[in-house]
Amino acid sequence: MRTPTAMARRAPHRLRPDTAIGQGQLVTYCPLGWVIVAHFGFPARLAAVSVRRRGALDGADMAPTATPAADGPVFRARGLTKTYRMGEIEVQALRGVDLDLHRGEFVVLLGPSGSGKSTLLNILGGLDVPTSGDVWYEGHHLTHATPRELTRFRRDHVGFVFQFYNLIPSLTARENVAIVTDLAVDPMTPEQALERVDLANRMDHFPAQLSGGEQQRVAIARAIAKRPAVLLCDEPTGALDSATGVRVLEALERVNAELGTTTVVITHNADIARMAHRVLYLGDGRIVREDRPTKRTAARELHW
Repeated sequence: MRTPTAMARRAPHRLRPDTAIGQGQLVTYCPLGWVIVAHFGFPARLAAVSVRRRGALDGADMAPTATPAADGPVFRARGLTKTYRMGEIEVQALRGVDLDLHRGEFVVLLGPSGSGKSTLLNILGGLDVPTSGDVWYEGHHLTHATPRELTRFRRDHVGFVFQFYNLIPSLTARENVAIVTDLAVDPMTPEQALERVDLANRMDHFPAQLSGGEQQRVAIARAIAKRPAVLLCDEPTGALDSATGVRVLEALERVNAELGTTTVVITHNADIARMAHRVLYLGDGRIVREDRPTKRTAARELHW
């Protein structure tokens, strides 16, 4: 493994909001912010959330307000709406969603494109805010949280896994995970996180040396390394074939079972719903149906 000094020379530079990017610097997004990863020939300007070290967001935690009981749901949403305006056109992505998510659940959100799945997930994860309605997390009223409080919430409590892996190509698997462990309050080591997704023998490989499924498992390791209470996954198998997708689902299944992480998975694949505690069907911005499978199917038994 590289020495800290050697790794520092290669590590991405941290940026402050509205930082002017130098001539030809390429930036990429990870769930914690924007980082410079390479240099080319195009000037640009960045206005985004910066990647900050532990303790950089000081101040008190979000104060609870008129909320569910302490033993209630992890998430409670009531009357959520979301309207996007594009010129004179309004698109209603959510139309009055009520939702409870409980500790340790594995929940699958099913629905066609445009049904509001990703919008709902983004609001739960503090990446977006509703047009109206209320969201609580563990007694904290997220709807009224400041941008600083939402940043603390995302940093300390939520892990994100997206369809595309958002790995930094110039860093190894171990170093990609270390970006999060360097910021978290009580993280696993990068090695522990990668071992949980069966990548102990691939830690020092770069993304280009990994298969698509392996890259997605690195992304999962990065998401769970800070020990989040909630794992939000948007089409985590969407870019993968069936056999590779099953390996990724096995990693999510293991995290949910061993760490008790509340896990929400968006998918178009109805077969994945067989491994869930609950399945929520969305249509036209509403939850139109809820199923509770009488028997869960192990990820290794799925095929599509």
